[in-house]
Amino acid sequence: MTRHAILASVCLIAAAYLFASQKLEIDVQVRPNLALAEASGDVFWAESEGAARSGRPDSFADLAQQFSPAVVNVQTERLAGSRSGSPEDLFEEFFGRKRPREKKRRFRAESSGSGFVISEDGYIVTNNHVVDGAEKIVVAFEDGKELTAEIVGLDPKTDLALLKVSGAGKLPAAPLGNSDKLRVGDWVMAIGNPFGLEHSVTVGILSARGRNINAGPYDDFLQTDASINPGNSGGPLIDMGGRVIGINTAINAAGQGIGFAIPINMVKELLPQLRVSGSVTRGWLGVQIQRVTPALAESFSLDEPEGALISQVFEDSPAEKAKLERGDVIIEFNGTKIENYDDLPRRVASTPPGTKANVVVMRAGKRKQLTTVLEKMEAGEEITLTSHQSHNSNWGFEASDLTPEGAQQLGLPAGTRGVVIEDVDPEGPAARTGLRRGDIVLEANQAEVKDIEDLETAIGKNEERVVLLVRRGESTLYLAIERE
Repeated sequence: MTRHAILASVCLIAAAYLFASQKLEIDVQVRPNLALAEASGDVFWAESEGAARSGRPDSFADLAQQFSPAVVNVQTERLAGSRSGSPEDLFEEFFGRKRPREKKRRFRAESSGSGFVISEDGYIVTNNHVVDGAEKIVVAFEDGKELTAEIVGLDPKTDLALLKVSGAGKLPAAPLGNSDKLRVGDWVMAIGNPFGLEHSVTVGILSARGRNINAGPYDDFLQTDASINPGNSGGPLIDMGGRVIGINTAINAAGQGIGFAIPINMVKELLPQLRVSGSVTRGWLGVQIQRVTPALAESFSLDEPEGALISQVFEDSPAEKAKLERGDVIIEFNGTKIENYDDLPRRVASTPPGTKANVVVMRAGKRKQLTTVLEKMEAGEEITLTSHQSHNSNWGFEASDLTPEGAQQLGLPAGTRGVVIEDVDPEGPAARTGLRRGDIVLEANQAEVKDIEDLETAIGKNEERVVLLVRRGESTLYLAIERE
C-alpha cells in the first residue's frame, strides 16, 4: 500500500470516528434519559432499528401475523360505589333515612383495553387510564391464554403503564422502533381490541406529529388516520418495517379518522424508571412560560415568533438561581432548539434532576447563555404554560392606581403597587387581546408601572403597540395590544 493510500485510510477512519462521536453527542442532548439507559445497559425491551419501508405493500397480512401474538387484551376489574337507583336509594328517598343494619352495596365494574408485550420475560405496556384504579388485571393472548398481571409502574402525566406477567415461559415480544425516523405520510398499522373485538387490524398513514391535544403537560402525540376506537387504547402503532413506533391512546370524538399515539421514543425514556421505581422522576426549572406571538416577537426584538417567553420565575427555583428573568425568551435548552413554547416542558422533564443544563435566552434583543442545575420536580411543579393568543387590534381600557384596599380585596400581598384595569371596551383592541377587568398592570413596554402616570408615559412612547405585563390571580402574562 502506498503512503498516500495509507494516509487516505487513516483520514477516513478519523472522519468516521468524529461523525460517530458527534452523533452520540447529539443523541445524548436530545434524548438524555434514553441515551443514559442505552449506555448503562438498562434496555430491557426488544428493539429493532432501521428506517421504515416506504410504499404500500401488496398485503399487510404478514405484518399482522407477526405482531398479533404479542398484542394482548387488558381486562380490568374495579370496585365501584353503590348503584344509582338501588333499593337503598329508594328507601332513603321515601322514608328519609337509611335502611337499618344494611350496608350500601358495592359492585364490580369491568372494562378492557389493549396492550403489547415488550420483553420475552413478560413486561407489557399499556395506557395508564386502562388500568388506573384496577383491583385485578388479566391479559388475554391471541391463542386464548389468560394471565394475571401486576402493575409495575404508572405515569399519569404521559398516560403510560408498565405491567408484568409471570409463569408463562418465553413470550413473543413486539420490537420497539424509532419514532423520530417516522415521516408524515408513512404507512402505519394499529392492532387492538376495539369495542371488545379482539385483535382487529386497521391501517392508515401518519397524519402529523408533535400534536398537543391538551391531555397533559407533555403532549407530543403522533396523529394517524388508522382507525382507533374505544378498546384500542394501549395497543401498538406499527411501521412497515415491523417495529412499534407508538402507543394508541386517544381519539377525536368529533372527527372520524383522527387518532393519537404516544411516540415510542418518549416511552423508552420512561420505561427504565417505571421498572425500577414504579414512577417517573422529572427535572424542574421553575418558570411560567407563554407562546411567542408575532406581535410579542417584534416587541422583544426577535427575528421569528419562536421560543418560550418567561412570564414568571418562581422563587428559590433553579431558574432564579441561574439568573433567568421575566421577559427572557428561551430559544435553546441543553443543546436543543426550542421552536414552540410547549417544547420546553418536555425537554426539561426528560432531563434527570441534578443535570447541569445550558439555557440560551434572548434578552433585550441579545443572545445570552446561562447555566442551571435542574432539581427534582415535586407534585404541582411542572412548567406552567400560559396559552394565550393575541390579535391585531387597537387598545381601549380604563385603569386606575391600585390602592391598598384594592390590593387587599384582590388578595395581593401588602405593598403591591401597580395599575388595576377598571373596565375593558368589549369592541376594543384590549378585549380582543385578552385584557380583563381586574388585571393588574405591572409593566408596560418592559418599563415598571407603579402608578397610572407610569402607564401613560410608557404607552405614550409607542403609538402602534403596547406590551403589558399583567398579574391575573397567581399568574403573570404578557399581552401585546396593537392599534388597527
